[in-house]
Amino acid sequence: MQPIGFFDSGVGGITVLREVRRLLPEEDLLYLADQARCPYGPRPSDELRAIAAACAGWLIEHGAKMVVVACNTASAAALADLRRRFPDTPFVGMVPPVKPAVAHTRSGVVGVLATPATLAGDLLRDVIDHWANGARIVPQACPGLVERIEEGAFDSPETVALLRRYVAPLLDAGADTIVLGCTHYPLLLPQLRALIGNDIRLLDAAPAVAQRVAQVLRECGLTRPPTGTPGSVTYATTGDPARLADLIDRLDLPRGGVVAAAGASAFRKA
Repeated sequence: MQPIGFFDSGVGGITVLREVRRLLPEEDLLYLADQARCPYGPRPSDELRAIAAACAGWLIEHGAKMVVVACNTASAAALADLRRRFPDTPFVGMVPPVKPAVAHTRSGVVGVLATPATLAGDLLRDVIDHWANGARIVPQACPGLVERIEEGAFDSPETVALLRRYVAPLLDAGADTIVLGCTHYPLLLPQLRALIGNDIRLLDAAPAVAQRVAQVLRECGLTRPPTGTPGSVTYATTGDPARLADLIDRLDLPRGGVVAAAGASAFRKA
């Protein structure tokens, strides 16, 4: 069966795959971690579009019937370009959940934690313009966090110090709701909770994206017929498969085989 394809710069997009797995357990899933070029956040938009096209092309070549851009940075820079390049493949991207955050806030202040490229992109600006509805949106770039997660340094003093530095301006501004605008950031939920307590609402887009994946599959007639058998999960990486497997295990993410992405050397040149 054709799998649903996912890609991200590293392990973060598996938070999206996890929600799709919960919702659609019979679907085969193929995940590409582009760890050789992680992080995406500091890269310019034209480079991100080329990288995203290479990732999507690899997934489609390996049978993906749909591609989930499980990365806010790549979605912001490249989603429209991907739909133009690959018109026969449905794409689902990440949109920071500003709309539900505005609906939930009591203080009228919403914080957004994201990579520099996501904050610089048109997608987030459009979402804020359309859905802020009078709320104050406080963006906070978080350079360095993705790298700490990819290194497995979840509880290190350096990671906690970065989180504290990035969350403090949002709390000082009165935010009672914080949008996690990068698919890596939900992997630091325990550390975030330890810093901010339980009164601040944290919003992750992954559950809504999973619902959208299911909807698009239905609309396109691509849903796998019920078999009663769980689908497969396969991970490929442009980096070190052993390191990715270790991160998946440590973070208790869905298990699956982990392999090197075929054609990885050419992939890095895209």
